Amino acid sequence: MMDNDLQYKIVKPDKSLADFVDSFWMLHNTSDNDRNIIGLPDGRIDLFLFKSPEEPFCIALIGAETQRYEQGLIQAGSLRFCISFKLLAIEYIFREPISDIRNNAKILPVGFWDFNENDLKDFERFVAKATQKIQSRLPHEIDERKRKLFEFIYASKGQITVKDLSEKVFWSARQINRYFNQQFGISLKMYCNILRFRASLNHIAEGKLFPEENFTDQNHFIKEIKKFSGVVPKELSKNKNDRFILLSSMKWKS
Repeated sequence: MMDNDLQYKIVKPDKSLADFVDSFWMLHNTSDNDRNIIGLPDGRIDLFLFKSPEEPFCIALIGAETQRYEQGLIQAGSLRFCISFKLLAIEYIFREPISDIRNNAKILPVGFWDFNENDLKDFERFVAKATQKIQSRLPHEIDERKRKLFEFIYASKGQITVKDLSEKVFWSARQINRYFNQQFGISLKMYCNILRFRASLNHIAEGKLFPEENFTDQNHFIKEIKKFSGVVPKELSKNKNDRFILLSSMKWKS
């Protein structure tokens, strides 16, 4: 889909990757003008391939985000392809914790997972190559408690208590939180709140400014939206100049 400046495309993963990958997507500023954008936490871990007329090709891994962040400019002519991962991928696909890059990013070497600048020439081929690479790293076994834990978290859109999750997967709340903090640098409760915030953006994008998720009341809803976006729901829904890129992507997909 497109607005006047930005071309956006999203592809869902093959079923074999469903536990680990949320989506593949691309963002291309086809205009002659730079665009200012603001990022919002969405509960995903992003692996970016990026280049622009002014900057060389690079690969970056974005850690868990817990607050709005200034992504700055999408430069004129810039192109980025991305794999958005679910958290379970950190342990089983990347095989290395990312707690040290919470609200931050890490530049990876060119050639990481055999990616290079040529992979930005065709989005469909990129998706196919990324799918094959991730499939080659799929684990033989997954801790069933962890698989069930994330299944319940995602199915509820974060609207489930730590206590309920602990009882459902037979894993103590203390152990779950230790796992979250060691692997991702955030608590389970924080992650659930982020997923509930993300789910609320679908309603806000439609102009619905009252809570439709599991918030205590309107004041709680406003407080949580402002906590993660920096603005109240009414201002967020206006999304002036499409600066909140996550909210814009929901509009473009509709």
